[in-house]
Amino acid sequence: MPKAAIISKPQKPELEQILPDLIVWLRGHGFEYILDPESANYLSATSATATADALERIDMPGQNPDLVVMLGGDGTLLAAARAFAFTQTPILAVNLGSLGFLTETPLAELYDSLEAWLAGNAIIEHRNLMHAELIRDGKSFRQWEALNDVVTAKGAIARMGEFGIELDGQFVARFRADGVIVSTPTGSTAYNLAAGGPILMPNLDAIVVTAICPHLLTIRPIVVPGAAHIGISVDSVPQETYLTVDGQEAVELLLGDRIECRRSDHSVHLLRLHPNGLFSVLRSKLSWGER
Repeated sequence: MPKAAIISKPQKPELEQILPDLIVWLRGHGFEYILDPESANYLSATSATATADALERIDMPGQNPDLVVMLGGDGTLLAAARAFAFTQTPILAVNLGSLGFLTETPLAELYDSLEAWLAGNAIIEHRNLMHAELIRDGKSFRQWEALNDVVTAKGAIARMGEFGIELDGQFVARFRADGVIVSTPTGSTAYNLAAGGPILMPNLDAIVVTAICPHLLTIRPIVVPGAAHIGISVDSVPQETYLTVDGQEAVELLLGDRIECRRSDHSVHLLRLHPNGLFSVLRSKLSWGER
């Protein structure tokens, strides 16, 4: 019997109508299912189930689901991707958000996509994750797997930090800036794009390093091979400077901290009904290429 994990975006009232219908469909097709707390809360509001049935997202992979059905926006997908980073479980990302660079499946295609997966006709797209490690006092302090990006940036204080960049152990540059973005191809259309970085095709084996508002006109984004090891040293840092992973997990940085980034040994598996439509998303969401 197949098992589906359901992950939902908070504060989406329409899910009170969407989720009961999804549960009926899953039961009718012989699925077991597990719910994250948000999904369980929506269902409890309709008396379909109880909040006690909820399972924290980080614990869901231990139940070995065959499929993840994610209902929300890109932020919800980023959280789901990190939770299932060490698995091969495909994620069907249904867009209930506003932008939807990653969550390309519209709600109208939810059941067609599930039917295609059951029939073995769905497209499974593999997206590289990035492994990031914070080194403090010469020791590993924290580690993450990121789908979008790892950002080193100051907080509210209007002072720049000073950062050093190394590539495969070789010194690249030292500069003052508001921060540094290290992005996967998937994340190239996120903060990297807003900071003036390039758009990378999602299947490209590469990493892009982009300075945020550098105080040097000669500093430009750098695209490096996916196998590269990138080191960022924090040489001068104002208070409230943070390392942020996928815009969701953060840790305050200290002078002398070092961040090391490389392509992860793991990837995210996105289930789609159609091939990736990056350019159609760019045109529809950002008016890309229009006059």
